[in-house]
Amino acid sequence: MANQDQIVRNYEVAKERYAEIGVDTEEALKKLQDMKISVHCWQGDDVKGFLNPNGELTGGIMATGNYPGAARTPEQLRQDLEKAYSLIPGKHKLNLHAIYLDTDEKVDLNEIEPKHFTAWVDWAKEQGLGLDFNPTFFSHPMFKDGFTLASPDKKVRDFWVEHGKRTRKIAEYFGKEIGQTSINNFWIPDGFKDNPVDTLAPRQRLMEALDEIFAEQLNEDFTQEAVESKLFGIGAEAYTVGSHEFYMGYGISRNKLVCLDAGHFHPTEVISNKLSALSLFSKGILLHVSRPVRWDSDHVVIMDDELQAIAREIVRNNLLERTNIGLDFFDATINRIAAWVIGTRNTQKALLRALLEPTAFLKQKELEGDFTTRLAYTEELKDFLFGDVWNYFCVKNNVPVGFDWFKEVQHYEKEILLNRA
Repeated sequence: MANQDQIVRNYEVAKERYAEIGVDTEEALKKLQDMKISVHCWQGDDVKGFLNPNGELTGGIMATGNYPGAARTPEQLRQDLEKAYSLIPGKHKLNLHAIYLDTDEKVDLNEIEPKHFTAWVDWAKEQGLGLDFNPTFFSHPMFKDGFTLASPDKKVRDFWVEHGKRTRKIAEYFGKEIGQTSINNFWIPDGFKDNPVDTLAPRQRLMEALDEIFAEQLNEDFTQEAVESKLFGIGAEAYTVGSHEFYMGYGISRNKLVCLDAGHFHPTEVISNKLSALSLFSKGILLHVSRPVRWDSDHVVIMDDELQAIAREIVRNNLLERTNIGLDFFDATINRIAAWVIGTRNTQKALLRALLEPTAFLKQKELEGDFTTRLAYTEELKDFLFGDVWNYFCVKNNVPVGFDWFKEVQHYEKEILLNRA
């Protein structure tokens, strides 16, 4: 059990040291407190959902592992999420996929309505959480021959266009009911396994289908839409319709948020160096913070170089208000609640480290051509007492410090998860 008096004393020492280089730790903590991370629901049940939980995962999605205790009902998933949120400092959001509806009614994706998600809204209000949303363009019989919105079959396209329209109304409902803007993120897995001859026609069909979905203007105080690219997927290794270039053009020209997923690019390509450029032209950015291992494998977010680079780019370029931060990973080989907590807390830690830089000072030295000072400061900052500031932030938010959160997860696993059928 962490000694809170010692944590406060350590923080005071760190506060003084940061003040010596012009960093106000209290201001940094205030900004971190206001940042909402959109925690993804699909880590809790391996992307099964509740529309057809026994169905096969399609669309290039694969969850490996069989760690005990996966949520198999909406009630179990909410129970697990509550535990995870109790171990994460601050108040955040939940990112729902359309297949996570909570209803006894037999309903398909082209028939869903806000009423099928009222239980989630009631729960989010009780928990003080915002809600984001995603259409589900996978794991469904109408995902045919590798295509949805870009399908040459009009019947297939019409099904998915209707689904997209209905998700917009659900996201609008979330925003109206909860009082926080609901981000509705569109990603489709459409593509070819081998080299196509015609790369243009599928993209024309996708553009027209999206235009039809977005034809009705909605109040952006309630909901905003994002479009998300992908480089390749299982079954779409050669060509993906919704490439980065397609969605960057579409998002900018249609006034949509552009979503950058950390795993949706070439193995040597990172999203951190895209943020400042994209910010000049897009209305805003949605991040899917993930961790690719050689390909888009959606590993749990760790405190690696790219996570820290993403956080620094957001903070250094004053993009906090224009960037929506969500998580996207799923690992069925480990405790799923631990995965949520590790990934979310690491994202917050990376943001805090960025907030604890003397950014204005460093920018001025760079402008003056004093690259020696820039290098000296950025390197010495790596040894600063960042952990003591983070521990204090946890204490202020009444969440466990250090390994104490893991002890709670282990107890929950023993009492709850291992007793699930």
